[in-house]
Amino acid sequence: MSRKFDYLGDVEAFIAVVEHGSFTAGAVALSTTPSVLSRAIARLEARLGRQLLQRTTRRLGLTEAGRLYLEQARSAFALLDEAERDVQGQEGELTGRVRMSVPTTYGHYRLPPLVARFARQYPRVQIELNITNRNVDLVAEGFDLAIRLGHLPDSGLVARKLQDESLLLVASPAYIERAGAPRTLEDLRQHVCLPFVMPRTGRLAPWVFRDGGHDVDWLPTSPIEISDDVLGVVSLAEQGVGICQSYEFIVRDRMDRGQLVELLPQLRGRTRPFSVVYAPHRRQSAAARAMIELLTEVDNAA
Repeated sequence: MSRKFDYLGDVEAFIAVVEHGSFTAGAVALSTTPSVLSRAIARLEARLGRQLLQRTTRRLGLTEAGRLYLEQARSAFALLDEAERDVQGQEGELTGRVRMSVPTTYGHYRLPPLVARFARQYPRVQIELNITNRNVDLVAEGFDLAIRLGHLPDSGLVARKLQDESLLLVASPAYIERAGAPRTLEDLRQHVCLPFVMPRTGRLAPWVFRDGGHDVDWLPTSPIEISDDVLGVVSLAEQGVGICQSYEFIVRDRMDRGQLVELLPQLRGRTRPFSVVYAPHRRQSAAARAMIELLTEVDNAA
């Protein structure tokens, strides 16, 4: 009787090359050579009758067939991993791996105590934490879950809201002493504002206010723009460069220490939500499900 799945090593080679970005890096991860991986993927493409990778001198990309096959292959390997962990688990102790991506705001200010709690509760689970303001492709990049900010577009992902976080304007005492404090929204035009460039669109993020019961979106303009790491606006404001809008949970300690002062408190009231998202068609491991449940517990807010 012939072995039905004797090509699984070729599938593993394909996944390794995609996840590590090159044949060389994939070979290092699998302790083999680039030529061995190249032959493995060629065999796999011949078996499937479809090209999986687009190879150029500068980059390696997936074909549409490659994207589909990668998603299904990862799911299949995840099932095998989970079956192995279920068999090997000691006294029901949770094992496995969780790959998650979070924005810098959440990753530095909300997530650390939750990760500490999760690690204490599940010491045998490996956590791979990616802290970035880029919206990763959960399926293509192999993430179990991500935390996203704001009102989410219809992406086909499952989204579960974590918290609504309030926003406010702040500046340092040194800036206020030098430039004065704005008294109205229009006064901001005469001040140095510190806007953030949204990674997904490349546009400035509007500042949001509630004025007399009405929601107002106001676009700051400035000779200074911050991109990639939104926490940069807070660092610059703290140094007296200008005014920024940030979440209260980020600036509260600085305000309590007198390093930042709230401006235009009468325009507070707007919030933005944080949500955990994951692919609906991808079977979550027990470890990923445990992380999602921990994140969404009501008593984790604040």
